[in-house]
Amino acid sequence: MLFTELPIASDLVEELAAKGFTEATPVQAAVLAELEGDLLVSSQTGSGKTLAFGLAVAPLLDSKADRGKKPRVLVMSPTRELAQQVARELQWLYRKTGAKVATCVGGMDIRREQRSLDAGAAVVVGTPGRVIDHLDRGSLVVSELEAVVLDEADEMLDMGFREEIEKILQGAPSERRTLLFSATLPREILALAKKYTRNAKRLAVGAQAAHQDITYLGHLVAPREREHAVVNVLRAHDVGTALVFCATRDGVAHLHGGLVERGFRAVALSGELSQAERNRALHEVREGRARVLVCTDVAARGIDLPAAALVVHADLPHNAEVLQHRSGRTGRAGRKGTAVILAPFPARASAERMIRAANVEGDWSPVPTVDDIRAADAVRLQRDIGALVGEGEPEDLEVAKALLEKFPAEQLAAALVRSQRRSLPAAEELPLTTSYKAAAFDRRRPRDERTAALDRRRPRADVAGPDGGVWFRINVGRNKNADPKWLVPMLCRRGHIQKRDLGRIDISRNDTMFEINPSKADAFEKGVREPDRKDPHIRIERADRERR
Repeated sequence: MLFTELPIASDLVEELAAKGFTEATPVQAAVLAELEGDLLVSSQTGSGKTLAFGLAVAPLLDSKADRGKKPRVLVMSPTRELAQQVARELQWLYRKTGAKVATCVGGMDIRREQRSLDAGAAVVVGTPGRVIDHLDRGSLVVSELEAVVLDEADEMLDMGFREEIEKILQGAPSERRTLLFSATLPREILALAKKYTRNAKRLAVGAQAAHQDITYLGHLVAPREREHAVVNVLRAHDVGTALVFCATRDGVAHLHGGLVERGFRAVALSGELSQAERNRALHEVREGRARVLVCTDVAARGIDLPAAALVVHADLPHNAEVLQHRSGRTGRAGRKGTAVILAPFPARASAERMIRAANVEGDWSPVPTVDDIRAADAVRLQRDIGALVGEGEPEDLEVAKALLEKFPAEQLAAALVRSQRRSLPAAEELPLTTSYKAAAFDRRRPRDERTAALDRRRPRADVAGPDGGVWFRINVGRNKNADPKWLVPMLCRRGHIQKRDLGRIDISRNDTMFEINPSKADAFEKGVREPDRKDPHIRIERADRERR
């Protein structure tokens, strides 16, 4: 349904059109069809609910010609990021109405917020804890509220804000309009609605429509190869922005470090970061300087990254509700997205139950292999390099002509492909995952055999040869926390080799010696000579002495 067909003021329709919004989402159409009364709306993240409640309460602001200093509308959100995002949307939506929007969120300067409230704000958007702080200080008065909006109410209850929410609702006028939005409707939400709304009408729209834009994929992996599987999933999908969810802070730190070492432009988001660090990480993703955000469930609450096209569940969600919340970070506002679930082989049954409980359909398929990614790279490289072809600047053409006089065109094109390919993180082999049924997790085999298979390391290729391998030295040792976990991917990235080309690694106090397949040694030595912006102080050189 077009916004012009809905009961919306013309100045709001103009603001929507200026932002490219002409057609209402299902949740927006359903909410705007209810001009009066309280609402309990089941709506997923990304369904357009912010504009839905923003348009629904707009008549309350427009009708107040005097626009006194006391707020008319209070919007509560679970996190500061979500509250700030909601405030930004309402500010451009209400631009022509003159209604001022103030934010009250934890982690920000409370005195500055107080000055904004004292200056007069028709709409206040805040987190429950900070709203209570302003109520206790007397800087926020809710006696003239005409509407209260609870955004992502289930998240607020999960975060322990029930007491604050009830205190705020008890202080607001009983004749107010209450709009409660929640991705899920557990008993706690229904009880809250029954106690603090007046016969709220339930609208179960928008949730399914939001997830219709998300393709769910499931991959079974050996637990030890989860990080490698994440690498291959990110490489196979090759999207502009991806979110990777881990269960713990330590998991985020470990996976983030592994991805950065492999050459991914990744940032981490977990609970111990300061607000400035969180803002900096999110800004890098929004500006395109980082393409992968590794985060925990709690840290990701309320973040808004509309361009996110891929969500990877590196650790299984705790339940179907968490699966929905995580996956809802993609496929937003009409965009298409993909949610990939990485399940350890023994957990497939529980993962399938979770998917069914979330009322979505998922397809199971093998994790992308090295060959799959190489084939996809070939297509992408042809596309990307082909897009560079054009008339060109005169000086560029002069250089091109000079090169063509010296080298065949095919060799020049191959050099361009090679330079582009070097920027791509290497895909990973997944031997345990590939041989799962025959070895590690075949429960028909004796337990000791299964355990031995689980403990089997992926064998390195025999790099020595009849005359031994070629030894190299890196100026990093135990004094700088040298560890194969990050040394191996770094060496593969710098030297453009595969893990199978590495042999023995000897770590001493001040440096590390490692062995390279003789057939790859010259190319490796040439590759590590190239300056590296990520590790400018690390030097790698061929070692003079023999194997230690």
